[in-house]
Amino acid sequence: METVLVVGAGQSGFGVATSLRDKGFGGRVVLIGDEPGLPYQRPPLSKGYLAGTAGDAQLRLRPEDFFAEKNIELIPGRVASVDRDGTKVVLEDGSAHEYDHLVLATGAVNRVLPVPGSTLDGVFTLRTKDEADVLRAALESAENVVVVGGGFIGLEFAAHAGRPVTIVEAQDRLMARVATPEVSAYFAALHEKAGHTILLGKGVAALRGEGRVAEVELSDGSLLPADLVLVGVGVEPRTRLAEGAGLAVANGVVVDEHLRTSDPKISAVGDCANFPCVQAGTATRLESVQNAVDQARAVAAVIAGEPAPYDSLPWFWTDQLGAKLQIAGILTGAEKTVVTGDREGGKFSVLSFRDGVLAGVESVNRPPDHIAARRLFAADPAPRFETLEANSFDLKATVASTRG
Repeated sequence: METVLVVGAGQSGFGVATSLRDKGFGGRVVLIGDEPGLPYQRPPLSKGYLAGTAGDAQLRLRPEDFFAEKNIELIPGRVASVDRDGTKVVLEDGSAHEYDHLVLATGAVNRVLPVPGSTLDGVFTLRTKDEADVLRAALESAENVVVVGGGFIGLEFAAHAGRPVTIVEAQDRLMARVATPEVSAYFAALHEKAGHTILLGKGVAALRGEGRVAEVELSDGSLLPADLVLVGVGVEPRTRLAEGAGLAVANGVVVDEHLRTSDPKISAVGDCANFPCVQAGTATRLESVQNAVDQARAVAAVIAGEPAPYDSLPWFWTDQLGAKLQIAGILTGAEKTVVTGDREGGKFSVLSFRDGVLAGVESVNRPPDHIAARRLFAADPAPRFETLEANSFDLKATVASTRG
């Protein structure tokens, strides 16, 4: 009987296992995870779970009996190595598990702040349920909260912390890696209105304290009182197993358009995979639920004998302080933007163009625009600036006009 072994029981690994069953795959499906408990979703950790409005049941991807019904074997443990010649993986407890096809869904780990004091008590990162549990408990007694990093995780934490926080960002605006200046400015204003202090263009030189963090020293020498520090400065792909197995690695596990690694018996998906992104026009590694889910389905199709190049449209979202931001497409390299809607009223979209073609759309509290944008991107090729201009940059009207 053919065995598919999936290393990593997060969103992408879970998706591979379930998609194989949806495709009618009749072999063994084995899911190995290094976290305790059932597979769960991470996005709520910095939102409802942190705020106490979502519990364990809301985190779980499926209840325990689901895995028995689907005949998906769950094995807790950490994989120590991949033996490509023997087509097996070896766990840290010494047990070995053979495979016909191996899927690496190992995800990513939070970057550690490379400054003195980064291991002091009271300094946290947020990626796992265990980290969220400890952080949520620490928040109850914290008086001076500092967030290092103005990306999605840091800002979602600030939005759900239930108290004023100080946000320190090294770039000149929030969410600089994923959003346009127009959207960055809007969310900065939201956080300031909520009572948060935003310090832009400031690096962190050190975290100071005797055993426990007490101050954050900034790059300009100024000090911030802090008894809780959340570090959200990005992630690094988990490539240890791939490197040890001699697979090609460069900003993640290198895969082809079918998400196969340099070994055709091994695939990689999700946050750990560096894949040829059609929309970006270059090799890309994406950190999103959409990418994890869609790549899982694509790999399952390949294993089930229905291969197709992976070309799913990237999209992202974040919820902060009553505002929902939805992003469709890739904004990198855009040269022109157009703002539509009511920015002052908090319902607007930003259209980004690269080489005269629509590259990405950010929608703030305008879900219909997000849906329309995804439809426009699905109608390959994406519309040109002139086409949208002829429709007054109305996305829904442009969808209607392109349907003829």
